[in-house]
Amino acid sequence: MADLSHHRGDLAGHPDVSEMQARYERVLGGRDVVLVDGPVFLVGLYCAASPWIVHYATSQPALLTHNLILGIAIALLAVGFTVTPDRMYGLSGAMCAMGAWLIIAPWIVGTSPDAGVIWNNIVIGGLTFLLGAMCIGAAAKSRRTT
Repeated sequence: MADLSHHRGDLAGHPDVSEMQARYERVLGGRDVVLVDGPVFLVGLYCAASPWIVHYATSQPALLTHNLILGIAIALLAVGFTVTPDRMYGLSGAMCAMGAWLIIAPWIVGTSPDAGVIWNNIVIGGLTFLLGAMCIGAAAKSRRTT
């Protein structure tokens, strides 16, 4: 009878070891911004839920829709950063643009916003811009090293 049991041990003798090592390095190589993915997702969720958290859902219906859509878009960018980082980190600049837009949106989209609405969007927009800039920096750094 042939020995069909799997023996655990060193993979150095495996015929595909160099290909597996190259794939492992390629997958982990673009993950310089792995610590930013979670905060980007949380900022997106907060942005989407902020009209109900700050209680301006009824007084600012246009800003409610605006923040809901942008929050979902930011959260989807975070999911994309996690799932396909090589393809998605090129969109980090879009996060910076969304952050800047969130800062000025209460005056453009909203109608006579109060201080709570303004500060809410300034904080969300500033965090989004900062996280987007961090992603841009890390993506540029990883491109230089490869």
